[in-house]
Amino acid sequence: MNKNLSFWQRPSFWFKVAGVSGAAAVGLGAFGAHGLRARVTDPYLLEIWNRAANYHQIHSLAICAAAYCANNDGKPAFVAASLFTLGIALFSGSLYTLTLTGNRKWGAVTPFGGLGFILGWLALAVRK
Repeated sequence: MNKNLSFWQRPSFWFKVAGVSGAAAVGLGAFGAHGLRARVTDPYLLEIWNRAANYHQIHSLAICAAAYCANNDGKPAFVAASLFTLGIALFSGSLYTLTLTGNRKWGAVTPFGGLGFILGWLALAVRK
């Protein structure tokens, strides 16, 4: 491994991010399936939580895939992993918060996370 790489350019960093994010996604999904129903009764909000957990899990795997790709070609894959992480924070994070607070203003943040996901996938597409 090149010791001159920044931490965010190291695949090992992104594998760790993917692992922690994936574990959080499973935990939040389980909470949504078992614990949240006692606190949130609106079926629409429960659906929102499940969508957040689903996108969270999928993009945790995408971070892992980007880290794997980074072993071969570097920068575009690291950019993709960064964008997937940002997407999870903004998309899933805003939907989790919306569900817990009932404040629909959080929905205004969600599209920015979706844009992060889209740009992350496009960053993988431009790999050499």
